[in-house]
Amino acid sequence: MTRLIVAAGGGGDAVAASMLDAALYGDEGPAVVFTYAWDRLLVDPVPGPRGPASFTGLHPLTRSVQAVPGDARPVAPAGSTLPRLAAELPQTFALIDPHHGAEGITRQLEELIQHLEPESIDLLDVGGDILARGDEPTLRSPLADALTLAACCQVNAPVRLLVAGPGLDGEIPAEDLRDRMGPTLLTLTAEHVEPVSSVLEWHPSEATAMLAAAAQGVRGLCEIRDAGLPVPLTNEGPTIHEADLDDALNRNELARAILATETLDEVEQHSREICGYSEIDYERNKASWLGTQPEQKLDPETTLGRLHQFEAQARARGVTHTTFRRLTEALDLNGKQRQDLRALLLSSRPEQYQAPLWHIPHIA
Repeated sequence: MTRLIVAAGGGGDAVAASMLDAALYGDEGPAVVFTYAWDRLLVDPVPGPRGPASFTGLHPLTRSVQAVPGDARPVAPAGSTLPRLAAELPQTFALIDPHHGAEGITRQLEELIQHLEPESIDLLDVGGDILARGDEPTLRSPLADALTLAACCQVNAPVRLLVAGPGLDGEIPAEDLRDRMGPTLLTLTAEHVEPVSSVLEWHPSEATAMLAAAAQGVRGLCEIRDAGLPVPLTNEGPTIHEADLDDALNRNELARAILATETLDEVEQHSREICGYSEIDYERNKASWLGTQPEQKLDPETTLGRLHQFEAQARARGVTHTTFRRLTEALDLNGKQRQDLRALLLSSRPEQYQAPLWHIPHIA
């Protein structure tokens, strides 16, 4: 029996899909995870999602869908976490190509369904911004979720919409999502995190890192992203809920507007009109700015001094945890130095590591 899990936003949603697969289905055999190759600029300096032409070594699954095996490689200067995920996790990772709009993804999904004949299809979003309207001021990355939602609503097969970790992406607060979701389907525990724990040692996803931390009992206030968004870690953090797919589409103005799109450019234009921006524009602007910044060497003494200052300021904001991505940017380091920073901190202050987050104690 084959199962298909669509990782709504790509990135960490693909890791969460592997966690969900093991938690819900156990030893029934690994699922196929249909996901974007769309990583933050820390990993991929090229703005926007990658298509098949951005990789070598892909394996065809259908006419329009390629699998990303562990030995696939992104074509420079692009980067991607997908090959390493494929090498370390048992699931098959199939690549969503969004460059032909929602109609293209719908076609890819239909081909996969015909090829796999899956017994179940789950559309998974960590955080719940797939349930947004599109005009919320805290919404930051609606495009990928809207595309997968639009496609899943058009295939001739039942799709179950699941939200893991309501509010953990820092976009739509958990309290605003409660009336948009059904009861708790599953509460993740440390046992469910174990299959992906080694991946979370290097993967840059913040929402899925907090999902895993919450499942392991971490509670507090976590600061994320370059903007320093505060995200509460509560008992609701490790829960997974089912939501109504048609209700989500009816609520999501961007998803409805892009149902018939045939190019990513069209999708972006709708996003600018409805949401006021395109997150790919944000990535373009940030990539351009990063390209002008001088390369800095990670000096341990200077870095630990900056960390001390950052922690004091964060402590004053009531922050108890943060992510290594947030630390990398807050300490004026570049994406290539994230793992070096992590190694430095774990060797100098191992007691502050509450996997996969960094703990900021209430007393210095």
